[in-house]
Amino acid sequence: MSGSTQSQSEHEVAELIVEALNLEDISAAEIEPEQPLFREGLGLDSIDALEIAMAISQKYGFQLRSDDPENATIFSTLRQLTQHIEKNKTG
Repeated sequence: MSGSTQSQSEHEVAELIVEALNLEDISAAEIEPEQPLFREGLGLDSIDALEIAMAISQKYGFQLRSDDPENATIFSTLRQLTQHIEKNKTG
């Protein structure tokens, strides 16, 4: 497997994704930070995005809005999602 190594924060978010979606065939450590989360990467869909958003809300104390024009960027990769959480988390 190539690519960059997950930071501690990225690993935490990867674990949240694996738990929220009950992914059985991939571990948090296998999610590449720059790999697309949707379509060709992990192959997630819009329902998965909602599940992830709810888990982020519960864990980090802020809402991801479905009508946010930045969602395509926010959810593009594990690294982007983690950076967004770091900027917005409340606790």
